[in-house]
Amino acid sequence: MASLRLFGPAREAAGVARAEMPGRSVAEVLGAAEDRYGPAFAKVVAISRVWVNGESATSEALVADQDEVAVVPPVSGG
Repeated sequence: MASLRLFGPAREAAGVARAEMPGRSVAEVLGAAEDRYGPAFAKVVAISRVWVNGESATSEALVADQDEVAVVPPVSGG
């Protein structure tokens, strides 16, 4: 299973900072997380960037066991 790391609003919506998720692609991992954490989490994911092992990734990117999938919501500041 992939390790899912959540930041900011994604972490708040899920109620956890890390979780193990099944899936062979980013889309499958995020789909499993959306099923587990619900619509508020899915809403945050829709506007977030996703990284796999520190590299920007698309939903089609393949994920292996031990990979880290990070959900990084947009941030504002100045």
